[in-house]
Amino acid sequence: MTPRNARSRRTTLAIATAVAAGALVATGLSTTASAQDPADTTAARPLAAAPVALTASARTTLIRQAQTDAATTAHEIGLGSQEKLVAKDVVKDANGTVHTRYERTYGGLPVLGGDLVVHTAKSGRTQGVTRATGATIKVASLKPQVSAATAEKQAVGAAKTLGSAKTSSDGARKVVWAGSGKPVLAYETVVGGLQDDGTPNQLHVITDAATGKKLYAYQGIETGVGNTQYSGKVDLTTAQSGSTYTLTDASRGGHKTYDLDHGTSGQGTLFSQSEDTWGDGTVNNAATAAADAAYGAQETWDFYKNTFGRNGIKNDGTGAYSRVHYGNSYVNAFWDDSCFCMTYGDGQGDSDPLTELDVAGHEMSHGVTSNTAGLEYTGESGGLNEATSDIFGTGVEFYADSAADPGDYLIGEQIDINGDGTPLRYMDKPSKDGGSADYWSSSVGGLDVHYSSGVANHFFYLLAEGSGAKTVNGVSYDSPTQDGSTVTGIGRDKALQIWYKALTSYFTSTTDYAAARTGTLKAAGDLYGADSAEYKAVEAAWTGVNVK
Repeated sequence: MTPRNARSRRTTLAIATAVAAGALVATGLSTTASAQDPADTTAARPLAAAPVALTASARTTLIRQAQTDAATTAHEIGLGSQEKLVAKDVVKDANGTVHTRYERTYGGLPVLGGDLVVHTAKSGRTQGVTRATGATIKVASLKPQVSAATAEKQAVGAAKTLGSAKTSSDGARKVVWAGSGKPVLAYETVVGGLQDDGTPNQLHVITDAATGKKLYAYQGIETGVGNTQYSGKVDLTTAQSGSTYTLTDASRGGHKTYDLDHGTSGQGTLFSQSEDTWGDGTVNNAATAAADAAYGAQETWDFYKNTFGRNGIKNDGTGAYSRVHYGNSYVNAFWDDSCFCMTYGDGQGDSDPLTELDVAGHEMSHGVTSNTAGLEYTGESGGLNEATSDIFGTGVEFYADSAADPGDYLIGEQIDINGDGTPLRYMDKPSKDGGSADYWSSSVGGLDVHYSSGVANHFFYLLAEGSGAKTVNGVSYDSPTQDGSTVTGIGRDKALQIWYKALTSYFTSTTDYAAARTGTLKAAGDLYGADSAEYKAVEAAWTGVNVK
């Protein structure tokens, strides 16, 4: 049974490319310049609104202070007498501005879709509030008309309808649902078990407590010296005890890499051996996939630390752990908040483990999203969630600057998930994968999140590289715009800073594409000025993908 955690997220890297076959997909982004990439020759120079690196103790102190002042803050921003704030995260800018992220309760019940970010100047004055919902949180009664058992039964039925092979649940909890429409008293049921392809299931089903009607559902599984298979020979940080070495990285929060040996539960066995050389570059050696996974975790940690000053996935210095060799011929990888871990399958025929570098960066970036904006994994917010992992996963790949796996705007290009040597996704023209959207339309929210992500992936490529033909690291791209306009890129470094700033300061659980445009413009204004070329490029790139 999947552990019940109403707010946890499992993040599956891949998506079903063919629903009937259950084929799943993987992930990718950018950071170093090349001679063929002049847009990135100038380093990003953010203004004073750039986030600063906080020590774990400083971050904890700020969150505790925010919680101490929560009642006063709730009153100042106009919340009702039955509403309370619960401090979740905090970002502090170089100019002293603090962005505090809160969850909300009503009558003691969690308000799903009620999260908000309060922006406070160095002086202590509240500058504004970014809310997941503009609706007033108020329900007529906190007494349900439908039993929790009925809600749970309906949720399990919904999971089976949506393709779960095995289902289980440990009850429904009472909540206030504010994620869409008028806030109502509801039940949230988290259905565990397995999806039809063997991916762990964590379907959140919201049921109206007055009528028993299903209001909403989203999948919590957001589909993720070593001689590696994909990055060649790399240096790994390991630990030694006596004559034994283990894949333990004490310098990065104690990250560990475990072998599931084709099991599907538990932590697995920590990789250990008498020599500090891991794998031989082939799938026949179990430690090869472990080396790729450990390297991916190492580079992702360093990318976030050195690019944004972020100290680990939760920004608290705590390392996650990785599990490799999940299941048999499992064509997927996923992040799971409940274990704070990454898990990798070995691919079709157990011959292509999903441990490629941009896949690792993609999966761990789902953890970052979960611990910041918490973008719900459905509709337009789900597309933004997936795109965020593609964007930062690609950032990790460019950051690592590996000769064996050069940075590119192709997602999962080495794991051959399609069986014909083509990548899983393309950022310059997403529709080349046969399903992703190049541009926004009113129907985008109805697509699978791995396809609706194309709009944001395309936006990011245009912002970083610009429209038209271009070659980066030997790969040719030719990115169009919806209206035929020309977009001039500002370089990956600046584009990354803008997306991260928007994610951590202005996105909420319900952010859609229109709100993402607003949030990234605010971020560009904060970092580079509202009259800057960077701000205008954000406008132009969103227009290029029909988000106006």
